[in-house]
Amino acid sequence: MGKLANKVAVVTGGSSGLGFTTALRFIAEGADVFITGRRQNELDAAVKELGSNAFAIQGDISHPSDLDRLFAIIKEQKGHLDILFANAGLGSFAPLGQITEEHFDRIFDINVKGTLFTVQKALPLMPDGAVIIINSSIAASKGLPAFGVYAASKAALRSFARTWSVDLKERRIRVNAVSPGTIVTPAYVNELGMSDEQIKELTAQTAGTAPLGRAGTPDEVAKAVVFLASDDSSYITGVELFVDGGLAQI
Repeated sequence: MGKLANKVAVVTGGSSGLGFTTALRFIAEGADVFITGRRQNELDAAVKELGSNAFAIQGDISHPSDLDRLFAIIKEQKGHLDILFANAGLGSFAPLGQITEEHFDRIFDINVKGTLFTVQKALPLMPDGAVIIINSSIAASKGLPAFGVYAASKAALRSFARTWSVDLKERRIRVNAVSPGTIVTPAYVNELGMSDEQIKELTAQTAGTAPLGRAGTPDEVAKAVVFLASDDSSYITGVELFVDGGLAQI
């Protein structure tokens, strides 16, 4: 029996990167996992790899109607939801002076509005004692050039974890945030538009500045999310768990 045996979980943005790796870990610990994403072909490939305990529902978290459909399907198929990993998000670079309204709206619509309504629409399915984990970032704590809008969106998510842990205390629903450091995923190329050389330079820089002397892996973040999702963290709520090799701590 795994740490999440007989649990029903949702991982938004679960077709690749941190979301996919976390879904893999959830399933290994005994959970049934619904993953979401915007691209059906990637979802189909992910479910094929994840196995029979994974279910894919296409949708964009910035569209409330897609969220309504997601939770209607979960209600019909499972009747409840024990764990929500609000992972879906995006980022792109734009230095102050070059930020457009489109850049701001795109990031805040998904990272902030999308996360808020993902959680709010999930609540009717969540029993007392359920768990919510929000994917934030060390960008919310560090001054990273040309990353101001993304960092602000992730700071909002950290604030949500604090507020919602109080809002939901009567229901004993724990709400925590996980903040990854330099974890190379497909988003570095697909969303940030970084080249292989730029990624190599970033990981080398992390190796030189983080106390642990290296970048992290998606599985190291996934293990932290499993910890927050399980009874191992039963007396933890409202926290921000950094998985960053100490990068944002010094």
